[in-house]
Amino acid sequence: MCKTQGIRKQGPIPLPTKRLKVPILKAPSGQGTATWAKFEMRIHKRLFEIIANERSMHLIMKIQIPESVLVEIELM
Repeated sequence: MCKTQGIRKQGPIPLPTKRLKVPILKAPSGQGTATWAKFEMRIHKRLFEIIANERSMHLIMKIQIPESVLVEIELM
């Protein structure tokens, strides 16, 4: 789509991965030895820089994106 519309793009540029760590006590009653289970969730972000006119931006915003993907659009 970029070649046909004359859009310049850069990316994907990987941003630092955010790690959310959660330690959980294994024993349900809290008694016994202190053994811990550790869970980790990683958040990966990518940056795309698109230089386009207003008409092309409308076409880009109409692209179907899954609900599990968060997209932020910043106009400059």
